[in-house]
Order: sequence, then structure tokens, then C-alpha cells
Amino acid sequence: MGFEELTDLPITWADHEDIAIGLYDKFGDDFVEGKIYRIRFTELLEWVMSLPNFTGTKEECNENHLEQIQAKWVYEWRDNQ
Repeated sequence: MGFEELTDLPITWADHEDIAIGLYDKFGDDFVEGKIYRIRFTELLEWVMSLPNFTGTKEECNENHLEQIQAKWVYEWRDNQ
């Protein structure tokens, strides 16, 4: 299921997989595995917050969420190769 089918649902920081799907749909293969892991957390935070229906706040974000999102994004990228 692509991100476009999920856009009716609110997304929060705990929805790591949904966020990863959204990021993969947004950036596609522009980011390969090694590049995903080198993204600065400040950039990643902004990208997540710009996703459609994302309802989380910067204050709710933490390093663990961002690490989990990176890992899920890598899995999503691998699944599409």
C-alpha cells in the first residue's frame, strides 16, 4: 500500500513505518541505504513534519523516533529494489 492510500489517517511520531513509506514515496530512489543513514536529524525532522496528515510536533520528537524512521525507510527502500 502506497502512502497516498494512507493520507486520510493522521500520522504521529509513533507511526515509523507510515512515515518511512511517506518519505520513500516523496524521495524514491534519490536516497539509497547509505545516504538515508547520513541524513541529519534536523533535516529528517523537517521532512517528516512536512508529510501530508502528519500531526506530531517538534516537541514530541526524539532521537529514538528519528533512528526508527531511518531504519524503516531503509527497509522500505530495500523492499522496492
